[in-house]
Amino acid sequence: MSRTRDRKQRRERIKRRYRHTVRGDAGRPRLAVYRSLRHVYAQLVDDEKGVTLASASTVEKGLAGELASKGNKEAAALVGRTIAERAKEKGVETVVFDRGGFPYHGVIQAVADAAREAGLRF
Repeated sequence: MSRTRDRKQRRERIKRRYRHTVRGDAGRPRLAVYRSLRHVYAQLVDDEKGVTLASASTVEKGLAGELASKGNKEAAALVGRTIAERAKEKGVETVVFDRGGFPYHGVIQAVADAAREAGLRF
């Protein structure tokens, strides 16, 4: 097996194991974060109803138009602030953080820190 495939399978295994403990509901949705090499994505998910309440990513034209790179910590901080603002518009102040199997550092940590600074509690 290739090293890339092993890494992806490991992350998927961690994500499945992590989802058993992290569940979102209407009062406290799950803040799911995903990062690729080019972009950062975040969404608020109500797992009981199976719906996405809000989302933000660097793919959006208005959000990351001024950024030089859309996959770094600066872009991640912008996504974190944006998802926190959109959550407050929906009346959500407390969330459960789902790192999606990624280690909690770098881009993932930047999303979490920016969301906390913008007023989300988790």
